[in-house]
Amino acid sequence: MQTGKINVTSENIFPIIKKFLYSDHEIFLRELVSNAVDATQKLKALERRDEFKGELGDLTIRINIDPEKKTITISDRGIGMTADEVNRYINEIAFSSANEFLEKYKADVNAIIGHFGLGFYSAFMVSKKVEIYTKSYKSDAKAVHWSCEGTPEYVLEETDAKTDRGTDVILHIDDENLNFIEKSEIEKLLKKYCRFLPIPIAFGKEQKWENGKYVDTDQDKIINITEPAWTKAPTELKDEDYQEFYRTLYPIADDPLFYIHLNVDYPFNLTGILYFPKIKSNLDIQRNKIQLYCNQVFVTDSVEGIVPEFLTLLHGVLDSPDIPLNVSRSYLQSDANVKKISAHITKKVADRLQEIFKNDRPQFEQKWDNLKLFIQYGMLSDEKFNERAQSFVLFKNIDNKYFTIEEYEKLVKPNQTDKHGKLIFLYATNKVDQHTHISEVQEKGYDVLLLDGYLDIHFINKLENSLKDIRFVRVDADVPEKLIEKDDLYQSKLTDKQKEMLTPVFRSQLPEGEDFFLVTYEAFDENQMPIKITQQEFMRRMKDMSSLSGMNYYANMPNSFTVVINSNHPLITELAKKVEERCGSEIEELDKKIESKRSQLHALEEATKDKKEDEISTAQKEEIESLEKEIEQIELKKEEKLKEFGSNEKRVKQLLDLALLANNMLKGESLRAFVKRSFEFLE
Repeated sequence: MQTGKINVTSENIFPIIKKFLYSDHEIFLRELVSNAVDATQKLKALERRDEFKGELGDLTIRINIDPEKKTITISDRGIGMTADEVNRYINEIAFSSANEFLEKYKADVNAIIGHFGLGFYSAFMVSKKVEIYTKSYKSDAKAVHWSCEGTPEYVLEETDAKTDRGTDVILHIDDENLNFIEKSEIEKLLKKYCRFLPIPIAFGKEQKWENGKYVDTDQDKIINITEPAWTKAPTELKDEDYQEFYRTLYPIADDPLFYIHLNVDYPFNLTGILYFPKIKSNLDIQRNKIQLYCNQVFVTDSVEGIVPEFLTLLHGVLDSPDIPLNVSRSYLQSDANVKKISAHITKKVADRLQEIFKNDRPQFEQKWDNLKLFIQYGMLSDEKFNERAQSFVLFKNIDNKYFTIEEYEKLVKPNQTDKHGKLIFLYATNKVDQHTHISEVQEKGYDVLLLDGYLDIHFINKLENSLKDIRFVRVDADVPEKLIEKDDLYQSKLTDKQKEMLTPVFRSQLPEGEDFFLVTYEAFDENQMPIKITQQEFMRRMKDMSSLSGMNYYANMPNSFTVVINSNHPLITELAKKVEERCGSEIEELDKKIESKRSQLHALEEATKDKKEDEISTAQKEEIESLEKEIEQIELKKEEKLKEFGSNEKRVKQLLDLALLANNMLKGESLRAFVKRSFEFLE
């Protein structure tokens, strides 16, 4: 029997393991099963080189729990170890110093395991005692037993308790981690970490239904798939194989749109299958669906840093031995191989999309609504992908026809180029709510895009910055005649005086609240709508973008709308005449008073304009202030008079409500009153 101390430079290695690995303590099972797989794979390699002459036999790795003894046993029939090998691989751990260890790695749990070869010692995160029974594959080898109770002292001795080659690791679980001797907990961890390991792993027995309950059979329950789809050559797989593997990964998910099989062996090793899911509008729900493996051992499903951010929306599996089993974020940010892998995946995704678009455009268009969010996100966040995607990113118009950017430019250029040479892409965000505006621009021969996606507003901003002389304008951003400015404008039938009198009339019936309404006049064909309500493109777009990004500056600002009066429409010109008939003489008298007061004010201002503040007499200052107040009061009286007229004019309210209704802005009590008033007009 041999006793001794584990060769480390610190006496307190086990408290360090407990303290700094405890938050990730479930990792122990992955590490120990991975060691068992390695031992089995090594035996198979020796057998292929004729260095092992015996029978491989059953190579299944077995996991057993004993709730009464509070133990977990991991058993393999791999190469096993001799006493010398136990000394070399178990009893010697290379540390430069405990201080350096703590200082460099205390903030990174994964790096502790990976960089110091502590895979086996992760067992002490959950155990008060660990035993190893092992026998080497070598014909003259003696079985040995190693035990340690979480201190640097160990016992190593020969044993007759182990007769078969391989290794049994027995963990005596401590009181703080008794959840690990529950069957459900071990099943969960095996499914998470060991689901696709290349050696069969047995845990428990298959069950059958008998006498009203499930009972164990004699058949081992194998928990893993030893040859998952990504380990096979693409030529070995059919579409249904890829679909079946996707359902294995995500049993309740919808079928994927497309897949990409990665198989790279230079300048780095990378295999995997990535799927395009049917993407929902909420980006966060879709993240963390790519599983990262290292030689079929699960590492993480948080792959930021390995793949570009937009590709985290994909689902599937990546496997690379060039990414260490225990990934640290700092490693990912600096490692050259990881950067190459990231760039390669981006290229493969773009190439695959280009291939589908080129070879089967109808299928690509059919699935565009599900692909759009993913592609736009990629173009917004990754410039390399943006360059590649220019040729296959699509626009959809309200007639459900699809166009590339180049195709759409050619389609609308003849009719939608404004007088400044700008190409105007008109768009709607809701076919139903904006139906009136859509119909009006279509009557002018314009085409309208449907941009109702989650990222469309950000996306068109990017396109406006990168595409020369192209501007996106929503169909309700202005009246149809001004969305795309041409030279053929009409002369107004209203005088400036009539417009001035009409403005308070219309303001008297506008909705009250936080929203702001500006009344303006435009000269259009008399057959066009008498009143339009529009929302200026810049402010509306800024508010939309702010609400998406969580920025409150624009999002919290009140909505600003423009009430555009067609100064040539008969209803408007008739209303102007009626205002003049009812209010004209009184308004004219008030205007004369205003003009008189302004003349007096102007004379005073001229008389004092070259004087310093202290040279102007108190009487002059008081007279100026008095005249300003009188003008303000007369202006207010004038506005109140016109508003009084407007508030009693049902036709004014009806015209404004029709405009609001066309914009889906008439709701609740206002809508009920409008309907009632409409019936009254019909009587």
